[in-house]
Amino acid sequence: MAEAAPDTGSGAAAGAPIPDAGTGVETTIRGSGMPFRECVDRINKSLDHPKVRFLREHMLKAGCPVWVQLLMPLNCNSEGLSYAGGYARGKGISVCCNHMTFQDEINQVLIHELIHAYDDCRAKNITWSNCAHHACSEIRANHLSGDCHYKRELLRGYTKLRGHEQECVKRRALKSLQLNPNCSGAAAKDAIEAVWDICYNDTYPFERAP
Repeated sequence: MAEAAPDTGSGAAAGAPIPDAGTGVETTIRGSGMPFRECVDRINKSLDHPKVRFLREHMLKAGCPVWVQLLMPLNCNSEGLSYAGGYARGKGISVCCNHMTFQDEINQVLIHELIHAYDDCRAKNITWSNCAHHACSEIRANHLSGDCHYKRELLRGYTKLRGHEQECVKRRALKSLQLNPNCSGAAAKDAIEAVWDICYNDTYPFERAP
């Protein structure tokens, strides 16, 4: 779920590992999920994922470098945070360690949220309370991240093969959009339909959908 461009004021080196959390953060996340230190290590490992590197490089070219301090491992029990992670303008990308189990899940959170961050940087005037703006970024993030690859859909229990990807993108975009208090009910569906053709076919910065 996007709220909105990362703070570019940090002076940390872009390739540096995530620093220790320090005091005030539990060493093990409560509930299900992975231990906090393991989560940090796996986020650091995600920095070498080709899509993560590609998106960070293009964020840098666009003038919005994603410093590693803006990739935040958290215990996401707070109101307003999505199940797997989130992105907020001026704050960065959160990864909900207490909902993570595998490396692939962390990779996907970072890729998905980096697409939101890229959209925010590229558009400049994007307004996340605007249903059409939010819908466009959700469509792009679900389409370009690989969240709707047929293997992932099969693991979720969706067995339809023909047309599965577009259905998945619409379903997941709608679910995220409906969390926006300005876009509940019919407003969310209408926004997705209104921007679908333009935003689904907009694959930038990729040459085509990965």
